[in-house]
Amino acid sequence: MAERGHSLESIKASIEARKPDFDAFIDPQKQYADAVIEVLPTQLIPDDNEGKVLRVRLIMKEGVKYFSPVYLFDEGSTISWIPCGRKLTCSYPGIKFNYEPDTYFDHEVSVLEMDGQFDRLDELIYVESHLSNLSSKFYGEVTQQMLKHADFPGSNNGTGLFQTIVGLKIRDLYEQLIANKATAPAEAAKA
Repeated sequence: MAERGHSLESIKASIEARKPDFDAFIDPQKQYADAVIEVLPTQLIPDDNEGKVLRVRLIMKEGVKYFSPVYLFDEGSTISWIPCGRKLTCSYPGIKFNYEPDTYFDHEVSVLEMDGQFDRLDELIYVESHLSNLSSKFYGEVTQQMLKHADFPGSNNGTGLFQTIVGLKIRDLYEQLIANKATAPAEAAKA
């Protein structure tokens, strides 16, 4: 709302107008997706009506060939982390991360959640260093991509972070598929 200058009422009206199409075409597809990004109201600010702060969930299906879900600290554990302090600048209401295994449409999933927003994108490297299976090609690639697109809507919250991570996952998936396709004829010739 704040970034694009819309009122809460106009956004709710727009969502309601699109809801029949969402219910008919988008929502049913989530059960087949390997990764889903959900954008939700913050839980950091009680009774928030401004919508400036978002809670964003990255839901990643387990057991998918060529796709390893991202995790925070310890794969498969339940983690709640408030990284504000000496290494990450956080103004009110702060930032909170959660990671946990869960079930989504009867599939085992890993869920990474970010509630809040970054004050300084260059400090994202601290958060990035605690995430594993990012499919990045080098240390700091997520932070580099976020800084490169710092003026994009959502760049300071979980929407931008998780879209960047999913982009890296898609690149990695594509490269694995291409590599597998290239080795298949060679293996067939050996047989």
